[in-house]
Amino acid sequence: MRVHPAVRGVLIGVGTLVGIILLFVLYIFTASNNRLNRAYTIPVVQIEVTSDSLSISRGQHLAITRGCIDCHGANLAGDVVMDNPAMGYLAGPNLTRGEGGLPADYSTEDWVRAIRHGVSPEGRGLVMMPSEEYYFIGDKDLADLIAYLESIPAVDSHYDRPQLGPVARGLLAFNKAPLISAEIIDHKGDHPGQPEAGPTVEYGAYLATSCTGCHGAGYSGGAIPIGPPDWPPATNLTPDTETGLGTWDQQDFIVAMRFGLRPDESVVDPIMPWANFGQMTDVELTALWKYLQTLPATPEGNR
Repeated sequence: MRVHPAVRGVLIGVGTLVGIILLFVLYIFTASNNRLNRAYTIPVVQIEVTSDSLSISRGQHLAITRGCIDCHGANLAGDVVMDNPAMGYLAGPNLTRGEGGLPADYSTEDWVRAIRHGVSPEGRGLVMMPSEEYYFIGDKDLADLIAYLESIPAVDSHYDRPQLGPVARGLLAFNKAPLISAEIIDHKGDHPGQPEAGPTVEYGAYLATSCTGCHGAGYSGGAIPIGPPDWPPATNLTPDTETGLGTWDQQDFIVAMRFGLRPDESVVDPIMPWANFGQMTDVELTALWKYLQTLPATPEGNR
């Protein structure tokens, strides 16, 4: 049966287009898999963990105010962070020693590797573990955090491993979203020290590293690259008067952090876990505000 030349041309065009799409999908799958399966060798430093009541209490404060419970749940037995057909499924795993949680032989070195470097005991990069923020946690704070994590009661709770959807795989393949922190951390670099706690710009800069995952390294906010499409943009934290905090004062900032209310009485979206970050002490919030005031005023979205 003879095929009309015009029909033949359409079939060839459709076949070519399908072939290109298949090659594109294959590239995305292969490139994202290569990055997901990349192995890292981490020179872990020795952290001395002291499990006294003061250290554990301080560690609990850090787990709340540094964002651990936002992804792993209030009891740290895990929680679903994202379940979206485009982005995929992601749950903060169970950090207790219950069934479905961490193995009995999970060591201090494993904690340091995961928290500070975003790498599993097997050497693979952890997906959406914001270690680019936690890398800067000082040795003492990290030790206290580990002491608390080791003290929490065992809970039986199982969550599936991350399953990236097509959009997330595309973002990963083309390096458009920092889904694997281990890729962007200088694992062999000299680790910065931990400043003395106080209402100072220096201590505020230390605390503010926990804001960079959503608000960007420049703190000017905008679309959150690691979140699903329905997440609202992160607030501009710079002193820009049009889109940032340039018209706020320190009390406005503390009220927003503690009660989720802006000066115009609008409510801060709960995607921003202000209820947890708002449990920072007065000293911590003052230091954070002082640091944010030193940033250059930048229009929203430049991150």
